[in-house]
Amino acid sequence: MSNDDSGRIQFKYKVLADDYNAVGSASSDAKNKLRAIGVPPDILRKVSICMYEGEINMVIHAKGGEITVNINPSCVEMILKDVGPGIKDVDKAMQAGYSTATDDVRNLGFGAGMGLPNMLKNSDSMHIDTEIGVGTTITMTVNL
Repeated sequence: MSNDDSGRIQFKYKVLADDYNAVGSASSDAKNKLRAIGVPPDILRKVSICMYEGEINMVIHAKGGEITVNINPSCVEMILKDVGPGIKDVDKAMQAGYSTATDDVRNLGFGAGMGLPNMLKNSDSMHIDTEIGVGTTITMTVNL
């Protein structure tokens, strides 16, 4: 965790591909850090859902990545940057229930196709920047 002169607090998390045992650890840690600085429970819930869904997507669909969380006076910003295949059809991926997860992933209880819709629903803003063969960066904010 680091602070800068503007009062912004930042922390970063590495997310590893196919690491189903660690999924949720970043969102849980962020929730605990936000709780410790007095962020209200309704905001904690939204941030946790956004980050957890993003973590799952990085583990399932990407070759890992990094999550950066910036706490500003007005919002919590989450930047999820992966090194995956990119999203071929963002509009389709935003449809509830649409998933490209394999049967093996679904058998583990993941891949229901609710990740991106839940991220959109629980954030106050969400932007997806994706490039096929390069990766995807999703930036979300939750207002304080």
